[in-house]
Amino acid sequence: MANVISMATRLFYHTISYYGCFYYFLVGKGSKVPFEKFNPSPTASSASPASACPYFRAEINDTKETLLFKKRARIHIYSLALIFYLWDKPHYRKASYQEDKRDNLRNVAVPGTGCPLSLFTRNKATAMFLLLVIYPIISVVAALHLYYTKSSKDVAEEYATRLLAPDDWFSYWRLNCRIAALHALLYDVPPGYAMENKWLFLQQGIALGVPVSPVLSTPAIVVKHKNEEGGMGIFFYKNAWEGGDWIIQERIYNSAWVSSMLPTNSPLSTFRVITQSRAAIDLSQPPKLQDITALSCVFRAGREGAATDHDSILFDINPKTGDILKGTTNAHWYRLGWKKNPIVPVEVQSRNHASSRWKYPSDGKYIRKHTQCTAFGGGKSFQNVSRCTSCWLGRRSEF
Repeated sequence: MANVISMATRLFYHTISYYGCFYYFLVGKGSKVPFEKFNPSPTASSASPASACPYFRAEINDTKETLLFKKRARIHIYSLALIFYLWDKPHYRKASYQEDKRDNLRNVAVPGTGCPLSLFTRNKATAMFLLLVIYPIISVVAALHLYYTKSSKDVAEEYATRLLAPDDWFSYWRLNCRIAALHALLYDVPPGYAMENKWLFLQQGIALGVPVSPVLSTPAIVVKHKNEEGGMGIFFYKNAWEGGDWIIQERIYNSAWVSSMLPTNSPLSTFRVITQSRAAIDLSQPPKLQDITALSCVFRAGREGAATDHDSILFDINPKTGDILKGTTNAHWYRLGWKKNPIVPVEVQSRNHASSRWKYPSDGKYIRKHTQCTAFGGGKSFQNVSRCTSCWLGRRSEF
């Protein structure tokens, strides 16, 4: 009984901390001052003398893990409050942040629910309902699920992670989107953000001599069904080169080396590198190549029968050594509709997890040219994106 009371008390404390910190950054003092740098070194006279935020302050006896958790909690909750500041302001891709959020979340659902998150982007009220009511409930359910599946030993601790400092793919993705949207807004959309547009990216790459996927220059194409008539089954696509909406390309296939690790009939599988740029902090200073850092690299190994590697197993790659590490999935975030959906990702730690239809990278497999995969070139291509806070670099499977 004592354990149940203790757990309930901790759950209540984490929930109150979430609501309090969210209020502080949404309409409280934290909404009127710049985001405060977390002070990880409290003094004996005051737990956190430089901290105006009353939530997640550093304490004298905090471990490194606790300090990191508190820092991440502040950043996460601050970014949630940012949603309502950015809501009706211009976005570098759309007319407003709300519109971009609605478009990006229309095929994403909370795992296990099948409900598209775009439903909660209709207005600020629905978004607030999601964050104040549904999000804490989902965090409790996730914590209980992980506890009963023996993936977690402490419900309250897991609840705190899910609610205050989540470490899942979706949370990192949305955090990056919010920070990028804020940065672009405050700095009048630096030119690098235009590279989100696939067509502008290809045009710039061709003009600067940067290797990009080949584009056909034919003015238009006609696609016909092989066995329909009467004007049906025929589609016309005008090339972007001619002012149309379509980028027309030949299909690209995996290299022999990458194909050796994939099932038959798998899509083009790419390497994705996430970088950060310190040149985005002070735009008055000229950018330097050393301002760019490769944070991580992933091999998106496409599944059999998939059209693209968005349906894939994501293998972590050590950006320093090129070693291929364990893999995971995020497909459970894209399951829409009222059907049985997985709640947690599938983690692949070895070939013992492999089905007969999948050939996982063998133990000791590594990217032979990993330095080329994670390297960031100089010149005009560097100037174009160095002013963005972070960047996704896609590399075709040529290694």
